[in-house]
Amino acid sequence: MNRFLIILIALISLGKVKAQDFHLSMYDAAPLFLNPAMTGVFEGDWRVHTHYRTQWKTVNFKPYTTGAVSFDLPVKKWGFGAQIMNYRAGIGNYNAFQALISGAYTVPIDANKFHNLSMGTQFGWTQKSIEYQLHTFDNQYTTANGGGFDQSINSQEYFTGQSVGVPDLNAGLLYYYSKQESKINPFLGISAFNLLTPTESFFAGPNKLPIRIYVHAGTRVNITEHFFVLPKVLIMQQESFREQTLAIDAGLYLKEVEMYLLAGSIFRNKDALVLSLGARRKNYIAKIAYDFNVSTLQPSTSGRGGFEVSFTYMKQKYKPKGAKICPRL
Repeated sequence: MNRFLIILIALISLGKVKAQDFHLSMYDAAPLFLNPAMTGVFEGDWRVHTHYRTQWKTVNFKPYTTGAVSFDLPVKKWGFGAQIMNYRAGIGNYNAFQALISGAYTVPIDANKFHNLSMGTQFGWTQKSIEYQLHTFDNQYTTANGGGFDQSINSQEYFTGQSVGVPDLNAGLLYYYSKQESKINPFLGISAFNLLTPTESFFAGPNKLPIRIYVHAGTRVNITEHFFVLPKVLIMQQESFREQTLAIDAGLYLKEVEMYLLAGSIFRNKDALVLSLGARRKNYIAKIAYDFNVSTLQPSTSGRGGFEVSFTYMKQKYKPKGAKICPRL
């Protein structure tokens, strides 16, 4: 019964939103996912990022999974990249596959080139599919033999197909202060997704994918030469659905091994408390996180939510003069 209630509440929530996009707790670990304006905004020759998330394993024998891979590189003031994401959920193997090409242009807005503004855009395609034959529906319920669902009964649900494809167009802006010797390095970004509001439906209905807006901001505070904290906030709006997160990250540099130890916590919308751990050494960044459910579903989930892991590699052969300095997230 507890599992049934969780699934029912999730379906009701999705019905209110009409359609919900990909979701990550460590959202800023995946720069092209967070904001197209972050494409190519880093120190190095090229960057590759991988991300994986699994959720609701405790209440569903087929947990919801999200995977992402991105690649980007700077070319003078430009940045170019690409991202692939895949989301899979539920007994009907609902699947969303997305491929995007991303570009950005960064300009300094002061003579010292400490204040910077980046503008970015993404375009691509999302393909969604479902094996509706695996589902059962209300009018397939029968009282025979003690009651149950009989898939041989006509469901009276009329699908026009198992797959639908829609175009994607996203855009974003990012301001950041890049002076490395500064005590603080603030940043502010806004990004908009699904700008074409494409129609998507397995029933040939008028359902449109709403525009999703991200506003993200924060500042890195360098407490000492070897220790920093980074308070940050994210607000996401998609039609009537709104998500807010308050977070703080910290990093401690270990000189003996030339490595940063990373830790963070995120509180999301009275829904989850997310704790993360990680490390950065030279060109590598690895992080793991876990969502502890603190919503009204906590008794059914025993507080367990989702597991997430990310890995980033930045290739740098040399440090060119005048290179763009990434926002110090």
